[in-house]
Amino acid sequence: MKQRTKLAGAMLLAWGLGACATAKQVEVHDPVMTKEGDRYYVFSTGPGITYYESEDLKHWRLTGRVFEHEPSWARRIAEGFNGHLWAPDIYHKDGKFYLYYSVSAFGKNTSGIGVTVNETLDPGSPDYRWVDQGIVLQSVPNRDHWNAIDPAIIEDEKGNAWMSFGSFWEGLKLVKLDDSLTRLAEPQEWHSIAKRPGNPLTPDADAGEGAIEAPFIFKKGDYYYLFVSFDKCCRGMDSDYKIMVGRSQSVTGPYLDKDGKSMLDGGGSLVLEGNQNWVALGHNSAYTFDGKDYLVFHAYETADNALQKLRILPINWQDGWPEVDPADLNRLSTVLMSDK
Repeated sequence: MKQRTKLAGAMLLAWGLGACATAKQVEVHDPVMTKEGDRYYVFSTGPGITYYESEDLKHWRLTGRVFEHEPSWARRIAEGFNGHLWAPDIYHKDGKFYLYYSVSAFGKNTSGIGVTVNETLDPGSPDYRWVDQGIVLQSVPNRDHWNAIDPAIIEDEKGNAWMSFGSFWEGLKLVKLDDSLTRLAEPQEWHSIAKRPGNPLTPDADAGEGAIEAPFIFKKGDYYYLFVSFDKCCRGMDSDYKIMVGRSQSVTGPYLDKDGKSMLDGGGSLVLEGNQNWVALGHNSAYTFDGKDYLVFHAYETADNALQKLRILPINWQDGWPEVDPADLNRLSTVLMSDK
């Protein structure tokens, strides 16, 4: 615990939080979550992938960073990479935690998805050590009309692991992983799962107008639910990100919205969008903990200069579809605490 206290203190100072940390909410982008023992952990975009811990989903401490140094391959893959690792996903299987992450430059598909592995998420444990496995998937301009960012892992009913990913271009993809969870399966198996109409004359190297990204597949009952984000993020108060969903009885799709429209044709049913206090809700993940379902995402707070904050809201289900109470945006918060 002493080691973690020193690390958290240093990180708080580095992020400019200082002694006032207890009054702040958790500031994250693209959050994902998992649990080890009695602790929850949230990982997010940032230098080295930032992560936090909590015992109650409300009060959080800054734990540290996954990477002390950027991956050795990052600048070779992504010209213009600025040191920020994007859009992680955390997946636990057979006693190991797999942390997937994105290397890219904004608006480019010079991108790669990598994965690093650890046996524990507790920096105070003697077993704590991230071992980077390198690139899982890479996109190349004018070769690939998709973007290798925003990974998320789902296991199907047969125990096969799949990675959804993608942003803009020709939309969101799903690819099968091998048993190591660090490489694509052979023979390779690919599926398109969602896209939005764009201008067919857009050059292959450009993102185009199909504003869809951040796929996350969540299994509930007989269905796989594909959550995605529509429209614009990362533009402060001009952002209009929103969370949409479709469902399928097969992990590979087709995913349909409430009206039966395929997400390959631009379909998607609204789960949650912004209000006067919070704008740009998106890049969500979904989980079941202790029998309760939660939607985890970031939102920009109007009263705090559109800073992105962590939101964890309960999911209710109505007629087989996820519902989130918009009023919870204003009622429920996540508070950043100093480490004890």
